Amino acid sequence: SAVKCGGLPGQPLHAVLCLAENSVSPDATRPDDIHTLYSGRTVEINNTDAEGRLVLADGVAYACRHLRPARIITAATLTGAQSMATGQLHAGIFCDSADLEAAAVRAGRRCGDTVFPLIFAPELLRGEFASTVADMKNSVADRNNAQSACAATFIYDHLAPDYTGEFLHVDLAGPVEFKNGRATGFGVALLLALHGKL
Repeated sequence: SAVKCGGLPGQPLHAVLCLAENSVSPDATRPDDIHTLYSGRTVEINNTDAEGRLVLADGVAYACRHLRPARIITAATLTGAQSMATGQLHAGIFCDSADLEAAAVRAGRRCGDTVFPLIFAPELLRGEFASTVADMKNSVADRNNAQSACAATFIYDHLAPDYTGEFLHVDLAGPVEFKNGRATGFGVALLLALHGKL
């Protein structure tokens, strides 16, 4: 809403909320379940704690199919590995556009919500999700192989095949942690600065 209040003349803005709750119930996801996601791809569940990427994948597939945006930005506390990759003060970003990636880094420096690029190499990371019973698994085979970039690759792989816009994922697990009993609010200023409002 902060970006919308600032106004983006002539540019439609949509927010797709991709929310997940980790809870136990008879309908909860179990290891070895196979889900068909909104993209049509099937996913074997090998990690029930990697639930956020399932709803994010549905969100980007929905946006591609129904909203046809020129740019998709996702932001989530996707992986604990982000803190190991880029630290507590810099979010990790995964982007298919060198220009947008550079703009996000500059925007972060301007506003204080600093970011640092993760590797963008879907063709090298997709093997981490190999499954013999589904199109993919929902978590990596090797936890020592760029987990944050792998998790973003999982989301990226649910964009529509004909999607030609830009994709930016912000893994902000470290920077949003509570500091002195309060959430940091990380990401709001980044989105504003990225869209020229700061």
